[in-house]
Amino acid sequence: MEFHLEAIATEKVKVNILLNGGHNYTIWLNTNSPLLHSLLAVTRGESQQQPNSSSQWFHIPLENGQSALSFPQSSLVGVVTEPSLLLQSYASNNPQERNILTSPCFQMDNFLSEEEKTKLISYSLEKESAFVDTAPLTNTSYHPDHRRSWVLHQFPEISAIFLQRLKKNIPFVLSKLGMGLFPISHIEVQLTAHNDNNYFRLHSDNGTPETATRELTYCYYFYREPKPFSGGELVMYDRQIINSTYYPSDSFQTIEPRNNSIVFFPSNCYHEVLPVTCVSHAFADSRFTINGWVRREESFKF
Repeated sequence: MEFHLEAIATEKVKVNILLNGGHNYTIWLNTNSPLLHSLLAVTRGESQQQPNSSSQWFHIPLENGQSALSFPQSSLVGVVTEPSLLLQSYASNNPQERNILTSPCFQMDNFLSEEEKTKLISYSLEKESAFVDTAPLTNTSYHPDHRRSWVLHQFPEISAIFLQRLKKNIPFVLSKLGMGLFPISHIEVQLTAHNDNNYFRLHSDNGTPETATRELTYCYYFYREPKPFSGGELVMYDRQIINSTYYPSDSFQTIEPRNNSIVFFPSNCYHEVLPVTCVSHAFADSRFTINGWVRREESFKF
């Protein structure tokens, strides 16, 4: 049996998530949000078993990514929507038929000059004491190990020059990814350090009302030579549509964090950062990135 959401007048719905133990949380989602479809699919018993255990969890960023609601699919008791969503059903000859969508990404080498990269490394080391632990910002009691890294949110001495270079390349990058041009409202930017046993579990970057206008994700890699760590690869998962619902696919590609390279991909793609191994544990030997998101104007619709 296959289900579809019947069209309703509003584009956003209030979603009350009911969890085991009497917990409940309220978020707002677009009617075409993959997250909304996934929540409804699990309540209908359509959860798909994935080889990667992290795909059995919901990870929902809150407050513009400053916190997150994370819980296993097994903890989801029900979903209450306002207005109500009517489910249409019809028989399907092959209810498990899967449509795989490739998640595009584009990696560009030598994004900065060697002099610029060297200055960026020196600046990052000077600012070590200003970096904050991401775990208290994003992890929850339901998923205490969702993310481990260190982040610097404000670095105007560097970010202005970096963003200027980034903006010049956006039209070219969008064409490489097969994405259309869109009016940019602003670009988010942060400086992140991954050290020993740091990682970021499976997630997408625009699955909530607060992040819905994120269209393009970027991640610039830089670090000292010789490379003082291993791991930290970016894993990009293809998407599969099962019964009109998006899930991470079994297929994926792994992107090496090459020094002085930058990676771009659509913000709705599922991805994760594999654990980093840094034997020295020294901050200076971290896998550094400047990463963020290009947002479209809220009024613009594709």
